[in-house]
Amino acid sequence: MPSTIVHAGFALLLAAALLRDDLDRRALAVLLVVVVLPEADSFLGAVMPGAHRTVGHNFVFPAVAALALYVDTRVRKRSWLRERLSARWIAVAWVALFVHAFAHVGIDWTHLDGVNAFWPLRDRFFQLEGEAFYSTADGFVQTFVDVRVDPETGSRTVDAGAGGTSESVHVNNPVQPRDPDLDVEEPVDRRFPVANAGWRLYLIGLGLFALGARRLQGDGLADDD
Repeated sequence: MPSTIVHAGFALLLAAALLRDDLDRRALAVLLVVVVLPEADSFLGAVMPGAHRTVGHNFVFPAVAALALYVDTRVRKRSWLRERLSARWIAVAWVALFVHAFAHVGIDWTHLDGVNAFWPLRDRFFQLEGEAFYSTADGFVQTFVDVRVDPETGSRTVDAGAGGTSESVHVNNPVQPRDPDLDVEEPVDRRFPVANAGWRLYLIGLGLFALGARRLQGDGLADDD
């Protein structure tokens, strides 16, 4: 599974690209906390089957939070948040949502069994897996979404990487390194991943490079307000 350090590397890239002059040590600390928080659902595995990659790893909660933030700061005449936070912290809140959705949930969507993308509205894991290419023989080909038409009935089915439910899917993690339903007497191997693939190590380095480049471009990270 992608480690928290890998998620943090991508979060640093988003922060460096989106916050610009609003990136200081306090904002960076908030974003790093946000990118770590989804992993807390690992501790719910003892009371809820399939909690990891479900409770903290879906697109429903960030979508609701984004809608609430948009309505409060852009639609309402009197914003509850703007009365309590400066404009830069509103920007940090938006980036925090992007960090959660893209730097954590989105990356996990591509790995192992994926994420329970629409929980709690729908209990179904989805994995983003496939390829897209142009072939001189077959034209444009993509396998991310499989569309099949029954030749007899003409009915169409669409498979976008759907898998099992929280009852049937267990994604190993340091808290629950193996499926609790399996009776295995072997010693428990709790692994805390750092970078178990070359591209993940590269992403960690790239995030650190982007943060370092920001420091060299000006006076470094701004002092805290």
